[in-house]
Amino acid sequence: MGLTACTIRQTQTIQIESTGFLQPVDLWQKKAITWALSQFDHVAFFNSNRSQLPDFALPYGGFPNRLAVGVHKVLDFSAQDDPFVTLFQHQQQHPDFLVGYLGYDLKNRIEHLVSRHPDVSGAPEIYFFQPLHVIDFEAATITVHSWDDPDAVLNAIQSVELLSRTNSSDRKKKHAFKNRVTPDEYRQTVRRIKQDIVDGTVYELNYCMEFFLENTVIDPLAVYYALTERSPMPFSHFQRIGNHYVIGASPERFLKKEGNRIISQPIKGTIRRGKTAEEDQRLQQQLRNSEKEQAENLMIVDLVRNDLARSAETGTVQVEELFGIYPFRQLHQMVSTVSATLQTGLPFTEAIRNAFPMGSMTGAPKARAMELIDQYEASRRGQYSGAAGFFTPEGDFDFNVMIRSIFYNHENRSVSFSVGSAITYDADPEEEYEECLLKANAILSIL
Repeated sequence: MGLTACTIRQTQTIQIESTGFLQPVDLWQKKAITWALSQFDHVAFFNSNRSQLPDFALPYGGFPNRLAVGVHKVLDFSAQDDPFVTLFQHQQQHPDFLVGYLGYDLKNRIEHLVSRHPDVSGAPEIYFFQPLHVIDFEAATITVHSWDDPDAVLNAIQSVELLSRTNSSDRKKKHAFKNRVTPDEYRQTVRRIKQDIVDGTVYELNYCMEFFLENTVIDPLAVYYALTERSPMPFSHFQRIGNHYVIGASPERFLKKEGNRIISQPIKGTIRRGKTAEEDQRLQQQLRNSEKEQAENLMIVDLVRNDLARSAETGTVQVEELFGIYPFRQLHQMVSTVSATLQTGLPFTEAIRNAFPMGSMTGAPKARAMELIDQYEASRRGQYSGAAGFFTPEGDFDFNVMIRSIFYNHENRSVSFSVGSAITYDADPEEEYEECLLKANAILSIL
């Protein structure tokens, strides 16, 4: 079915009715993603999982349920121009949806830093595109914003027949994830980081380790559905750019702009869910009252306050919530909310530059922490602990933290994911290792 090109983006909204066992919006979403992957090599789906998190009351909510499909224009970051200036200028000249990500190693263009490990993923460190179609899914409506014919898009989606998808890697070969570091190496590194803290080099450091598979074929969408079912998150993210896939179940917001307000919601503090309601409540209180977890969270909140202050009107930075405890499917997390009013006349991409990479994935002080991260970690982070999200035509934006995410390169058949924790003065190496395994469990269980 052909689509008729338009010179401006067209919008169409339809009402959906509740029929059948599967919620209609979920059915439409599945059909739309299946259609998108069959026709386009640029697909990004942002998902709040609101139907699976009905009682999740995070301030400012999660992502909208939004699907970006196809390419109207890809931004060019190949020159040595400042990428944040490029983003802002494009958005000013072409106010439209922009979708993409900022990889962690973009830090090297913000600070005077380097990355010593080779780039094995092949994914660009920054990538943004204007989608051909943007589809928003609400409880009772679907809205298509398209550079082509929105009605043709809706008809194409409606005609999709869903087939069952098997969540499996290549069944001819069984693979077990390898770790870049052994348990002993991990514990030894934690002890070295603790000595750095004693020496006053840093106050806190986020130390991560990578799990990986080689020569493996997976069905990215099937894996995404399995991960979302096991670990529904408010900043869930599925992305295809050519042969590079991101299969994400992020619980954390990096930065959101809403009008002249910017909001960051760092997570520091983790504990498992209980097997009974009584145990679950006890563990929640244990996390809430943990001096160690509060210290970790407070250090990052102070760092985020400083990051936002660089872009904010004087006196507007505020901690709206400190040490909030939120239940997720697999674990409880300690989340704080920090907000500020953006300086009048400041390009809004400067707020992103001034806060990136997010303090929850670096440590404090940030620049020195990133130097030590490169020294201690066994692989290049790449997209991991970067940020994925979108800009709106009005100049608002919302970005997650790319954690609890699987990175798959279909061309070289490699799969990887990383997990980490914040190392502080009183960190116990064995407990930190167990926390990393807890965070890895959802991904390991489906692959």
